[in-house]
Amino acid sequence: MQPVEQRDEVEMLSLMLLIRRFEERASQQYQAQKIGGFCHLYIGQEAVVTGAIAAIRDDDYIITAYRDHAHALARGTSADACMAELFGKVTGCSRGLGGSMHFFDKKHHMYGGHAIVAAHVPLGVGLAFAIKYRGEDRVTLCFFGDGAINQGSFHEALNLAALYKLPIVFICENNLFAMGTSVKRSTSLRQIVDRAEGYDIPGEIVDGMNFREVRDKVAEIVDSIRKEAHPAFLEMRTYRYRGHSMSDPASYRTKQELEKYRLDDPITRLRAQLTREGKLTNEQFDLLDKRAKETVLASVKFAEKSPQPPLDTLYDYTYANGAAADDSPAKSDEPEGDGVASGEERR
Repeated sequence: MQPVEQRDEVEMLSLMLLIRRFEERASQQYQAQKIGGFCHLYIGQEAVVTGAIAAIRDDDYIITAYRDHAHALARGTSADACMAELFGKVTGCSRGLGGSMHFFDKKHHMYGGHAIVAAHVPLGVGLAFAIKYRGEDRVTLCFFGDGAINQGSFHEALNLAALYKLPIVFICENNLFAMGTSVKRSTSLRQIVDRAEGYDIPGEIVDGMNFREVRDKVAEIVDSIRKEAHPAFLEMRTYRYRGHSMSDPASYRTKQELEKYRLDDPITRLRAQLTREGKLTNEQFDLLDKRAKETVLASVKFAEKSPQPPLDTLYDYTYANGAAADDSPAKSDEPEGDGVASGEERR
């Protein structure tokens, strides 16, 4: 990826198209039962991660929750490696062992993909602590959904970041629903950004459907952090066009509400801006879209042809090396009995 000041907006629009087409194809493959487990799509939120990534350097860190396909693609992970991970293949970005919610790419400083709500926020603070400890001018971007703000680990993380003045931007992707529960019903605050003020962390609200506003605000904050380390909080107001996951029919919202937000599609908005300014023609847009579709279709073929993880790797990263090698029952020096320990022994 190029330095921030050189990143072309047409290139960023192309990235948004790649994310959109990847997610659409992932939906198709999930329905065809080629993808198992959970699958959370990012359709509608593309401007958030693309704008944020456009404002940082290649050596900065990012970490996110389970709606993570877009973050990996935006960071530079190939569509092949992403699709193969969804298929559970060894060529996937997590060797087929993580699946949809656990994308990981150390080479591109993308540190997850984490399934437990808000559990990764302290890890993001740890990444920022490492930056400050080593005296670097890197920055960590920590993405999470609006459902994370009511978790204890979220508050612990913000407290530590504020105490140690760590170089981290907390980015809340507020898509208005924590699973199927409206944010109006799940939090007593009128504005999520108010969560940060209690920890003396500067916060702002950003239009998450506007690529340029996201990019410019993240760039401004990151520049400030590089000069003097401190945490910051951004509430990105966005919207997902699909349900929480592939199994969610999203019956908790109206068709009118969905259509309202579809009229403000982030891809359509950036396309219109570039077209008005003479930076993009309809023919160029169609070509970008065609390339995105071709790249994603090729990734499906790559995933289908890729091998499954070998069976002997079943316990890798689960047990210490060699711990699962012996199939015989564990031996014990304890005397035979009924197998139920006394209260004292249990303690």
